[in-house]
Amino acid sequence: MSKTVVLIGALDTKGQEFALIKQLIEATGLQTLTVDFGVMGEPAFEPDVKRDAVAAAGGGDLTHLASGDHKDEAMQTMATGLAVVVRRLYDEGKLDGIIGMGGTGGTSIATTGMRTLPVGAPKVMVSTVGSGDVSAYAGTKDITFMPSIVDVAGINSISRVIYTNAAGAIAGMVQAEAPASDDQKPLITASMFGNTTTSVDQARSVMEARGYEVLVFHATGVGGRTMESLISDGYIVGSLDITTTELADHVCGGVFSAGPERCMAASLAGIPAVIVPGCVDMANFDGIETVPDKYKDRTLYEWNPNVTLLRTNVEENRVMGQLIAAAANAATAPVAIVLPLKGVSMLDSPGGQFWDPTADQACFDAIKQNLRSGIPVYELDHNINDPEFSDKVANTLLEMLRNEN
Repeated sequence: MSKTVVLIGALDTKGQEFALIKQLIEATGLQTLTVDFGVMGEPAFEPDVKRDAVAAAGGGDLTHLASGDHKDEAMQTMATGLAVVVRRLYDEGKLDGIIGMGGTGGTSIATTGMRTLPVGAPKVMVSTVGSGDVSAYAGTKDITFMPSIVDVAGINSISRVIYTNAAGAIAGMVQAEAPASDDQKPLITASMFGNTTTSVDQARSVMEARGYEVLVFHATGVGGRTMESLISDGYIVGSLDITTTELADHVCGGVFSAGPERCMAASLAGIPAVIVPGCVDMANFDGIETVPDKYKDRTLYEWNPNVTLLRTNVEENRVMGQLIAAAANAATAPVAIVLPLKGVSMLDSPGGQFWDPTADQACFDAIKQNLRSGIPVYELDHNINDPEFSDKVANTLLEMLRNEN
């Protein structure tokens, strides 16, 4: 049976463009299914899922929205409804890939639907903002953005090529088959930073030697959110959360924050987890000129011309310790805390630029003081990057996983 590409867009203002995309995709032998989320004018052609169904799925009434007096409400309703429709099509086996086109409004609505799909489901978004910062539209999902170059407004000598490329891209993705793997291993997540690379590499090698596949995520805000998204989606059996530095950016207003819920996914998903206050000694900013004035008299380290690290203080570490304890307290599966008493990063080691045992201890104490009874805390007289520490972290998770089976 031929696979199906779902086309999502406003067929009143972008109907001509979607008709071309539909024709190009079907020429490759694939089926198409079109969802219309336009509101005002009549669709250029009859869609498979009409706009009133999308509005109803979003809890709205199309007649009310089409008056033109409620554009903000219309945007929100159609985005909500599209998310419901897209996920339902996927769950029913009617979606093998998805493509959308639009400006900022259309991109916002279309990607809301795309983000309901799992990682790996082909997603292409042709957008007027495709060459800019699309992080808000992509979220933690693997959406491929193609800059439209010109506005999505008619077919001309430039847009015709772009639309043809886009159709070819989604068709190729849908038709491609990933090489089969002879050995499907259970998946473990691990969080890493440059300052904990040695630790994570060692822990990963221990886990892999025992038959697990370890997915490593760079703790840059989006990295932590993506890791937690995969955990929430049920792909992961255990978590090595060795680098919780994104909490420092949340507390200090740095550029790599993953929000206050960072560290919660494993607890809420009910999978075994080991949590380490890794790199909580540093919050991240861009070039040194971007560091807020209130931090100018603090210890700063220019990691590179584009990254400046702020050494966190006692109070900030106390708050991070409370957040880590709260995440562990919410666990519905085995969880453990492992503390590196000789420093939480490469820079935070005896004699290092960020060595501050008093600040570290404030984090450690806050964890222990706020942790519910029954959660083990292991305190090791090692730096986070010492092999003895990494081995303890990995073996703690391995023991939890053994006990779960």
